[in-house]
Amino acid sequence: MQQPRFELAVVMQKRPIDNRWQSEIWGPVAVMADTVTQKGPERIMESGGVERWVFHGLQLTLRREEAEGYYLNISTQQPRVFVQWHIDDERGVPQQVTASYNDACTWMDAGEQVDSVAMPPDMYDVVSAFARQHYRPEPKKRIRPRSFRSKVQGPRSRH
Repeated sequence: MQQPRFELAVVMQKRPIDNRWQSEIWGPVAVMADTVTQKGPERIMESGGVERWVFHGLQLTLRREEAEGYYLNISTQQPRVFVQWHIDDERGVPQQVTASYNDACTWMDAGEQVDSVAMPPDMYDVVSAFARQHYRPEPKKRIRPRSFRSKVQGPRSRH
């Protein structure tokens, strides 16, 4: 079975801030389908100290082992795409993207910079169908109280 794959571009924004230790802040503001074969960043807006750059060439491949993470994401009011990025040559550069809560948590646990943006509607349709097809919750196991165990299991201890 072919795994669904998205070719994506991430829009990163730089904006000035009033802070004595830092003069600007970077962060992702959108993801979109990438139809451009260009790999390098491209400035798409500059106004009042705010800049937006688009980074092409990122991929998001849906994997069966991440079905739970996709399901957790699509079950929310506002499904997100998570962008792992870092500062490179004074510019915020996206490294990876995912639609899985579990992947994003793993990246954050590893100390990576991760932010989220709204999931595009066409991506939501595919991720939702994939998660519903492949996610199977673990059945809940009922734990019997000790007072209901059979005598074959041995006497109850008062300790």
